[in-house]
Amino acid sequence: MQAKSMIKILAVIYGIIGILPIFVSDSSIMMRILTMILIWSVVASCWDLIMGYAGIFSFGQVAFYVIGAYSSAILSVSLNVPPVVAVLMAGIITAIIGVLVGLPCLKLAGPYIALVTFAFQLALEPFLKGPLGKAIGSGGSRGIISVPPIEIFGISFSSSNLVPFFYLTLIMTLVCSVIIVVILKSHWGTAFLALKDSEDFAASLGVSAFKYKLLVFGVTSFITGLFGALYVHYVGILSTRMLSMEVFTVLLIMIVVGGIGQYPGVVLGAVVTVTMNELLRPMGIYRLLIMGGMVVIIVLLLPDGVTGLFKKLSFFRSAGKREQVQ
Repeated sequence: MQAKSMIKILAVIYGIIGILPIFVSDSSIMMRILTMILIWSVVASCWDLIMGYAGIFSFGQVAFYVIGAYSSAILSVSLNVPPVVAVLMAGIITAIIGVLVGLPCLKLAGPYIALVTFAFQLALEPFLKGPLGKAIGSGGSRGIISVPPIEIFGISFSSSNLVPFFYLTLIMTLVCSVIIVVILKSHWGTAFLALKDSEDFAASLGVSAFKYKLLVFGVTSFITGLFGALYVHYVGILSTRMLSMEVFTVLLIMIVVGGIGQYPGVVLGAVVTVTMNELLRPMGIYRLLIMGGMVVIIVLLLPDGVTGLFKKLSFFRSAGKREQVQ
C-alpha cells in the first residue's frame, strides 16, 4: 500500500474518531472508549511494525508499555519531575531498555525471540513487586497512587478533564502514526521487509541485521513507552495488573483482527477490539471467550484480517468495472 493511501485511511479513521466527542462529550464511558482506542491503536501499530514487518516475534510489547507507565509515574511522584518531561523521559528510558532486551535476540530465531521477550514480560511483575522494585519507587504490590495529571499552559489533561486529554492523545496519535508510515515507506521499511524474508538475502543487499533489529526495538519501545506514560497520567493510578494475560491477549487480538503486517489495518483492529471489549464487559469471564471465538473465525475466513476483506471488496469492484468497460 502506498504512503498516500495509508495517510488517507488514517485520516478517515482518526477524523471520524476526532469529531465524535462533539456528540458524546457528556458520556464519560464513550470518552474513555475513544481515548483507549487511540492509545491502543498506537501500541498495537508498534507491535505490528516489529512483528508484522520486521518479522521479529517479540512478545514483550505489554512490558514496554508498563515500563513507560512506571517510569513516568516514578519520575513525577518520587522525583517531582514535571509530568510533560516525565512522559518524554519515560519514552527514552523504555527505548534504552528495549534495545538492551533486543541485544540478546539478535542471534536468535523467531520462536526463541518470542520466548525471551515473553519471559522478560513475565519477570517484570515480580521485579516491580519485589525489593528492587520498591527501592526504585514502584510501590510493590500496592502500586503507585496519586500520579499527577499532565498540565500544559494551565490546562489539566486527565480522566477528570476528558475532552482535553482526548485531543492531546489524538495529536500524539497522529504524529506517531505519520512517523510509522514514514518508517514503512523509507529505506528502513524496505530493510525490515528484506530481513523478514531472509536475513541472508538482506545481508547480500548490504542490510545490517544488527543495526535494523536494534533500530526497530528502540523506535517501537520509545513510542510504546510514551503512550504507557500518557496512560498513567490519564488514570492517575498504577499497578502490575497492567501486565495481566488479559491485556496481552486483547492487544494480540487487535493485530489479528486488523491483519498482521497490513498497516493501517491494525488501527481498525484496535477500533473493533476496544469497542467489543467494552461492550462485552458485563459478560465477565465469557468476554474473552467470545472475543477468542471471533479471532478463530477471522483467522479461518480472513487470514489478512479486516484489511483482507477490504482488499477483496476492492478487487471485486475493480473486476466489475472492467467487465462494464468490456
